[in-house]
Parts: sequence; C-alpha cells; structure tokens
Amino acid sequence: MEKNFFPLPNQIFSLGLCSEEFIIYSYLMYLEDRKTFQCHPSARIIGKAVGLSENTVRKYIRRLEDKGLIYTEHTKVRPRNGPPRNGNLLFTVWPIQDAVENYQERQLAEADAERQRQEAMRRVEDYNDQHPDKPITVTENDRPPVPAL
Repeated sequence: MEKNFFPLPNQIFSLGLCSEEFIIYSYLMYLEDRKTFQCHPSARIIGKAVGLSENTVRKYIRRLEDKGLIYTEHTKVRPRNGPPRNGNLLFTVWPIQDAVENYQERQLAEADAERQRQEAMRRVEDYNDQHPDKPITVTENDRPPVPAL
C-alpha cells in the first residue's frame, strides 16, 4: 500500500504564519528528503504547485528564512558545454522546535521593546506635566526599533 501523505508538525500553527508562508513551508516539507531535510525546487516550480508568482515565492522564502524555519544555499549547475550557471536554491528545513523557540524569543523581545516605549512615553508625559512651558513632543518616527535576534 502506497502512502500519499507527509508529516507537518503541529507547532507550525503556533508561529503566526500567513497563508503564503504556510503553503510554501508545507510544500517544502512535502518535497524534503526525510534523511537530509533538504530539497531543491525552483521558485517557478514552487509557485506553480502552490498558485503563487515566482516573485511572491521568493518574498515568502526570505520571510521563512527570517523566521528560522528554513535555510537556503545557492547552488551551481555545470553544463557539459559552457561555464557554470546558477542553479536552484538548496533548501534545508530546520527542526520545528528551533523555529518555535526563535519565534518565542522574538515575541518576548517585541514585548520588552513595547514596554520600554510605553515607559518612555510615560516619562515624557510626566516631564510635560511638570514643564508645560517647554514640552517635549514625540512622533511615531521616534519609536525605537525592535531588536533583531
């Protein structure tokens, strides 16, 4: 009996992926070699399989990399006649637990940055209450960036 299924970890639903990220990740899980955790489809093949354009696929591949779900490496193709050319990306699908931990750390960092921003805003308001003749104004552009992990 042939088995027509592939494993998709339950934790994937806790990572806040958008539908495009989810479908591309799922497709890579479908294609991956279960021993090496690698596959090498082109953006065109992925797009054709999941109904997205090549550029959209590339965009969401970068986002999956940023979230620590996959790692990509450039490859070279050596035709018999001619110089080497760029090949498809080699995808490595990371263990889901690493991605979950990375996501949780990023969430904590964002929450801490928001807490710091709110504390700074409270201090500005306190200052302005005590010094109405010299108020400090704060704009959205003054918001500190969230630290990268």
